[in-house]
Amino acid sequence: MVIEWLTFAVDPENRETFIRIDHDIWTAALSQYPGFVSKEVWISPDLHDQVIQVIRWQTREQWKAILQAELDALDHQFKQALGFDYRLIDSREYQVRRYPTAGVAP
Repeated sequence: MVIEWLTFAVDPENRETFIRIDHDIWTAALSQYPGFVSKEVWISPDLHDQVIQVIRWQTREQWKAILQAELDALDHQFKQALGFDYRLIDSREYQVRRYPTAGVAP
């Protein structure tokens, strides 16, 4: 499994709108692609101007197989629907590793 980790800077008064429209556009679209597992949105009680998204993909190949033109079209649709500025401040990729525990059945 591969994790796509995104951190956005969003004005605190726009945070909930950002999350809702992201769900309606990005999450709805990504969930249709092969390899999409799940997406979580994390918000901190201390950092009101940040939104973290954790997107799980079965494989890196499936994630990266999405055409750039399709991503660009979704990004344009998202920005049009949003109507305010935000900023991507961090983008990371992680691999999930699981190792069986000795003596425990999988």
